[in-house]
Amino acid sequence: MKNRKVLAAVLWLLSISTPSFGQSLGLDRIAVVVNYEAITDLEVKQRISQARSLFAERGIAAPSDEVVRRQVIEQMIIERAGQQLAKDMNMRIDDASVDRAIDQIARNNQLEREELLKRAAAQGRDLSSFREGLRNDMLMQRLREREVDARVQVSEADVDAVLSSLGASANTEYQLAQILIRIPETASPEQTEKARARMTALRQQISTGANFAQLAAANSEAPESSAGGDLGWRAAERLPTLFVREIEKLKPGQLSQIIRSAAGFHLLRLNELRQVSAAAGPPVAQWRARHILFRVSESLPEAEAIRRAMDVVTRLKAGEDFAELAKKLSADGSAAKGGDLGWLLTGDTVPEFERAMSRLESQEISNPVRSPFGIHIIQVLEKRTEVPPIERQRAQIRMALRERKAEEAYDSWLQELRDRAYVEYRGDTN
Repeated sequence: MKNRKVLAAVLWLLSISTPSFGQSLGLDRIAVVVNYEAITDLEVKQRISQARSLFAERGIAAPSDEVVRRQVIEQMIIERAGQQLAKDMNMRIDDASVDRAIDQIARNNQLEREELLKRAAAQGRDLSSFREGLRNDMLMQRLREREVDARVQVSEADVDAVLSSLGASANTEYQLAQILIRIPETASPEQTEKARARMTALRQQISTGANFAQLAAANSEAPESSAGGDLGWRAAERLPTLFVREIEKLKPGQLSQIIRSAAGFHLLRLNELRQVSAAAGPPVAQWRARHILFRVSESLPEAEAIRRAMDVVTRLKAGEDFAELAKKLSADGSAAKGGDLGWLLTGDTVPEFERAMSRLESQEISNPVRSPFGIHIIQVLEKRTEVPPIERQRAQIRMALRERKAEEAYDSWLQELRDRAYVEYRGDTN
């Protein structure tokens, strides 16, 4: 902390050292210092322009200049702190990965690459800033995979608890919008009451005709605030139990009572609800798989882990026994069983592992697969889709629980990342 303060002081001195230096910066003066790096006013202005474009695209009236600036700066602080953490952990996203991501985004939106870049330019993002923004997003996703997703566990007891609590909400999906007013863990009674009063006032405004989306955009401290608080369609099992208990009482268009959680005060609006069949959707697949894991660490960097994994793939394709190599080389607890993971349902493994596994044919061996746990070599031994209805339901609940827990854990992790950062505001930033 002492070194950070010294560095912040140096940055401050540089920013005011001579008139010519200050003048040469022009609009690019320092807006805020995050740990050992500065965010410039020009960067902030560019992001504000992008934020206003997004509000316009979504048909939401943008909040005041002061509110948008504050929201943008807070988001940039978290992003910069995350980028610094990734750098400290030697995480890198190379240009080829960025190119692949751009192509994938274009395909997902049924666009040509050039059309996607034109749309980005219309939002005030040139090719360089678009690529860097995407690189940073990918870094944050990789951080999330390593620091959050890999630690999310869903037990059979968790699934049992959801099955027993669903009741009238079983097979129901809700389209919701949310406003969240956060309360720090160390909040005083006065701070808590101030937050409650603020939420009460917002609820009263909406009850008397104010626009929910506009108030959410201006006041909510949840990640979806820029979308007017829209949470989209959520199955009951993807929602906290205290949310489900409240929205079960509502009709479409109605507001919930104010809900207190560990994060703060929530206000929900039920937009729509629909019933879905327990048997709806494609057949539920199961895979009997095994793997060999190389855990990435300081002593085994990712590049070396991939090299070793590729060597093992070559040996396997030359005829060496998978189980024997797993017993000798795998860093996973399944090594003693030759890497055998048994039968796996959707949601039983982390998304990266599951995506790679689902593409394999029976007896096929994968190339190295990266996940938050390290580098895997996967072999699918058998596949089946004749899953009993109860197992189908359990698989769907398990996947929904994993998504919900991961969202909640990531939200908490971002707040911790923000709280740990040394932040110094400059000029008129507050």
